[in-house]
Amino acid sequence: MRIIISNQSELPIYAQIKEQLKEQILNGQIPEGSTLPSIRQLAKEVGVSVITTTRAYSDLEAEGFIATMQGKGSVVLSKDNSMVRERYLMRIEEGLTGAIETARVMGLPDEELSGIFQNLLHDAADKT
Repeated sequence: MRIIISNQSELPIYAQIKEQLKEQILNGQIPEGSTLPSIRQLAKEVGVSVITTTRAYSDLEAEGFIATMQGKGSVVLSKDNSMVRERYLMRIEEGLTGAIETARVMGLPDEELSGIFQNLLHDAADKT
């Protein structure tokens, strides 16, 4: 797990931590069932206050990415969790919307775009 804080970012530090952890959870770098570092440990590693990491973990818990258990720490929830699933669906929709917008700009017919999508689905199925 790697967290990089940027003083140049418009995001507050707690949001930078939250977004980086969320991205690592979504892309599988931090697998479900993994225990995150304690709030104090992460604060020390990143060089921020405990209050900052507490806010990041609280937001992740509110969004359904982690669960905090007294005495056990914070654990990454299953991707089957409805809130996490909704985040995945939003990412898919954003990606497909971007592809459709790009296809419209270049005047690509729907049939050709659909063909590209079907080929990508087929290729992805072959890889699994």
